[in-house]
Formats: sequence, structure tokens, C-alpha cells
Amino acid sequence: MTSYAGLVPLPVMVPLVGAGLTLALWKFPRLQRVLSVSALAVMTAVGVLLLVGADSGAVVVHVGGWRAPLGIDLVADRLSALMLTVSAFVLLCVFLYSLGQEIADERAEAPISIYHPTYLVLAAGVAIAFLSGDLFNVYVGFEVLLAASYVLLTLGGTSERIRAGSIYVVVALVSSVLFLTALALVYAATGTVNIAELAVRLPQIDPTMQLVLQLLLLLAFGIKAAIFPVSAWLPDSYPTAPAPVTAVFAGLLTKVGVYAIIRTQTLLFPDGRLDDVLLVIALATMVIGILGAVAQDDIKRLLSFTLVSHIGFMIFGIALSSELGLSATIFYVVHHITVQTTLFLVVGLVERRGGSTSLDVLGGLAKASPGLAVLFFIPAMSLAGIPPLSGFLVKVGLLEAGVQVGGGLAYALVVGSVVTSLLTLYAIVKAWNKAFWQTPPVDLPDVRLPRSMVVPTAALVTFGLALTVVAGPLFAYTSRAARSLSTPAGYVDAVLGPAAWETGSGETGASDAGPGGGGDR
Repeated sequence: MTSYAGLVPLPVMVPLVGAGLTLALWKFPRLQRVLSVSALAVMTAVGVLLLVGADSGAVVVHVGGWRAPLGIDLVADRLSALMLTVSAFVLLCVFLYSLGQEIADERAEAPISIYHPTYLVLAAGVAIAFLSGDLFNVYVGFEVLLAASYVLLTLGGTSERIRAGSIYVVVALVSSVLFLTALALVYAATGTVNIAELAVRLPQIDPTMQLVLQLLLLLAFGIKAAIFPVSAWLPDSYPTAPAPVTAVFAGLLTKVGVYAIIRTQTLLFPDGRLDDVLLVIALATMVIGILGAVAQDDIKRLLSFTLVSHIGFMIFGIALSSELGLSATIFYVVHHITVQTTLFLVVGLVERRGGSTSLDVLGGLAKASPGLAVLFFIPAMSLAGIPPLSGFLVKVGLLEAGVQVGGGLAYALVVGSVVTSLLTLYAIVKAWNKAFWQTPPVDLPDVRLPRSMVVPTAALVTFGLALTVVAGPLFAYTSRAARSLSTPAGYVDAVLGPAAWETGSGETGASDAGPGGGGDR
């Protein structure tokens, strides 16, 4: 995989360099826009190339040429490359939308010198979390995301946004403290935080200590992923931010937590000791989240609760501990990143056209803006799981995986998934009827939707439709990713070398550590 090795650091380096340049060039807004868009476009292109390269085997880079345990590993396997590619494309589309909004308003909600570099730092944080080969740098990625997301969440400095941002930061800091505590215990118990080495060493420690570490990591990642019962913060935090910020938060930030759960559950704790617990949590997340959505009369809050609910579907697939369940989960993450981001961008357009996001105030948008109605209808139906859209296909995959595994809890999740999908459809149809069909209680403002905001939204809608068209090849890819996750030896061999399993310590990589020992496999 030598030809792809040089690409692995770029999704981190390019946006960070772009962030520095855009901050230095704050007096030149047009140049800032070009640099920011270029950085995100390069990140997307690199993601696509890594997606191709990783399909032949994990692409590993030992930063500085130093192998584990002394060095830092960046690893692009099928899972991380797929997450990186989809996330980079979504980040690009949302950024273009935000530029269109800024131009249409002829002002910025916050100084450009803050927004551009902060957004690029957020993109770099996402890349760090996905590509890091050790838990400490996953933590670093999360902290980079936290710092950038707090700035973005409080853009404009309104009291409502400051309040929501404060809640978000407090919850995120609790999660970070738990994660850091888990890291300290992991290092004390095993002598490493390298993920590949942990896969070798963790089975050798006391089972009770393994369970403690697993619970701490799950709790830390569960808060970030917004799974029940640590999800109450999300519906109060996201809806107050500007539409592009809410969209990228809803689409990406919780999925970084889901990614971390997938990675640790399959690679570090493959014995499935907590699968039953995760199944119960998944069911509670689905049902409680969707009941909250049904009760809402504001589209932003409704979508925020559906976001929580559908995280439950992903936890369901992880807890099944089967290749089909993992494959469907990975597909579900890709689908949900796309659809949820698209819907929040559309809601931004709804707010601009209708003057509000309250379902009691909106109405008549289907007649006033047919194109907007189409942009909302397609991803909304995919979220609800209406055939033949991608939301239907991934839910069928999860249901099939649940039936294959069998057992009382798995069957309960199958029933819960169906009920949640029906309630999602009910909530979406309610929002559609009130916002697009009912007679508006007051006259709609005469506002024309800027093409610069509509085009990026339409691009994401098209991408969501493309997931349906390429569902076969994509399912094949996610199946190969799931198969790799189910056999950790491949990941360990790529990072440490085949002898790591024989020594049981992963120290073979350290014997030739140094600039000459770096490279990739």
C-alpha cells in the first residue's frame, strides 16, 4: 500500500494548514473562501483515494518513521476511509451552503476570521478521530472537535446560543474526563494506548478489569454519540445554532462517537460481554427518542429527537456482533450522516422562506416553494425508511441481522425497530402536513431562496439518492469492512506486523523502531 501511504496524513494536515492561512488572511474574505473550499475539496478527494486503497488492505503510516509503541500510527482501513470520505463531502457541501447564506445576507453572523479557521479545525478533528491508530489521539481528535464546535455553536453570541453552548461544553467535558480516566486505566493495565497493541494485550489482563475499561469507554463514547440515558443534552443544544452548524453537528459529531464504539467493541472487546446491555440501551434510545420527536411542534427539535432515536439503530447493529449487523450499521452511519445533514440544511431554507421553524406558524410551503418541498420530501422519506430509498434498505439489513442472531432481546429490537420506523414516519408526515400543506396562519414572507444555498442542499439530496442506486456495491464494501472488523488479526498485522500475535505484546514493532523502521503495510 506504499502508493497510498503519503495520502493518509493529508486529511489532517490540509485543513489545519488551511485554518492557519485563513486566519492570517482575515482581511481578504474572497481568498479565505477559496482556501477553505480548496482545503475541503482536497480532503474529499484524498478520502476517495484512500477508500480505494484501503479496500486492498489497511494503509498504515508511522508518523516520523517511528513504529509503535514509540510513534504515532495513522491507519486508513475500510471503515475509517469510508467514514472520512462521506464526512469530508458533507463538510464541503455544508460549508458551501454557509458561504451562500453569508453572501445572501450580505453579512456574517460572526467574524470571518473566526468562522473559516474554526470550521477547518473541526474538519481536522474529524479526520484525527477517524484515522488515529491509538486511543490517546482519538481523545485528541475529540478535544479538537470540542474546541471548534463550541465556537461554532455560539456564533453570534446570543444568550440562547451561549446557554446551549454551555450545556454542550459541560456534557462534553464530562465525557472527556471519563475518556481520559479510561485512558489512564488502560495504560496502567496494559502499558500502551496503541489500538493494535491493545487488541493483543487486553485479553491477557484480569477479566474484571477488562469489563471496567469497557464500561468506561462505552460511557464516554455513549455521551458523545447521544445514546440513552445520556442523550438529553442534544435536543437542547443543537437547534439554537445557525443552520449550517446544526447540520454538520447533527450529521457528524454523534457519528464520531458511534465510530469509536464500533472500533473499540470489535477490536478491543470482541467477546460480546456487554451485548445484551447494548441491546437494551439501543431499544430505549430508539423508543424514547422517537416519542420525544412525536411530541415536538418545531422542526429543528423534531429532527434533533429523531437523531437520538436513530442512533439506537446503529447501536442495535453493533450489539448483534455479527458481520451482517456490522455491515448494516456501517451503511446506516453513511446513510444517516447524509440524510440528517440534508434535512437540517433544508430546515434552514424552510426557516428562511417561512420565517420560522415552528409547525404552528408554518404552512403552504408546497405551493409557495415546490422545489423546497421536494428537497424536504426525499430525505425525510429516506429517514422514515420508505422503499426503495437507502433508509429502507439499511433497516431491512438490520432486521435481517436481528432475526439471524435470534433470541428474546434481538427479536424485541426487531419489533422496536419497526415501531420506531412507523413513529418516525408519523412525525415526518405531521411535519410535512403542517409546514407544506396546511394553510399558513399568517402570510408567508416574500423571500426568494438563494441559489447558492439551494445547490449544495440539492447536491446532498442527490448524494442520498445515489446511496440507493449504488446500494449493492456499497453493501458489498461495508460487508468487507465488517469482515475485517470481525477478524482483528488483519488490523494488528498491518500496524505491528504478523509476529505481534506470537509475542503477545506487540513489541516486535519496537525492536526496529526509529526513522528507518517506519512505513506502512
